[in-house]
Amino acid sequence: MELTDEDRALFEGRNYGHLATLMPDGSPQVSPVWVDIESQTGLILVNTARGRVKHRNVERDPRVAISVTDSDDQEIMVAVRGRAVEITTEGAEDHIDFLSRKYNGVDFPRHGNRVLLKIEAEHVARDR
Repeated sequence: MELTDEDRALFEGRNYGHLATLMPDGSPQVSPVWVDIESQTGLILVNTARGRVKHRNVERDPRVAISVTDSDDQEIMVAVRGRAVEITTEGAEDHIDFLSRKYNGVDFPRHGNRVLLKIEAEHVARDR
């Protein structure tokens, strides 16, 4: 499923996301996350520390859901169900600095052990 330009703008903007993953018993786990999107592929990007619950959950079961609400207008949102199609360390350290500058204006203070979750949208719901 392809994201619209408006959907992409929410992921590119300074908006927080909420990532839902599945625990081993099937119960949901939700984490607030910084979000981004790969311009060329449309894959949603979430950067996390290796070994965190969301990382462990996605390694075991790639199904996820993520929602993003416009920080300037709470009536504008996108919710995506999909799956993590890649988990990589490649570029993860540079990417966390990019995200930290986007959200906080400075490089990320705690480097090391970062992974990038790349999520493909399978179902998209939006409210505008």
